[in-house]
Amino acid sequence: MRRLLPLLLILLSALPCSAATPILTPALTPAEEARATAIGSQLRCLVCQNESVEESSATLAANIRQIIREQVAAGRTNHQIMQWMTARYGDFIRLDPPFNRLTLLLWAVPVLAPALGLGIAFAASRQRRPPPAPLTEAEKSRLAALLE
Repeated sequence: MRRLLPLLLILLSALPCSAATPILTPALTPAEEARATAIGSQLRCLVCQNESVEESSATLAANIRQIIREQVAAGRTNHQIMQWMTARYGDFIRLDPPFNRLTLLLWAVPVLAPALGLGIAFAASRQRRPPPAPLTEAEKSRLAALLE
């Protein structure tokens, strides 16, 4: 037991050092930083889903910003960075998804839904019900009896 106590103290003292590892961002020129910011503003935060990576304060967004800056520092083009992000996270990461056969429904629904609704409303308004049949003599006499 006496041998475990020093070992336990050493392990506990090393714990705070390993828990807080800072994210090292590469030094970018102002032009590269502006390019990284522009790329990040085109990508969706996967946690928030309605914010760009640049606007989000989520940890995952900070990691994606870090990756973007590393790739900008490595000399990759905007297109290469967007392809890398799309290959890793799918088209969903892009705030403005590309038009292809997989996203066709996504682009078509805002046009087709109102058109379908108007078509249904037009068809329902054009459909006329025939007037009810006139009352028979027996129904007329029964109605007169009920009203008296």
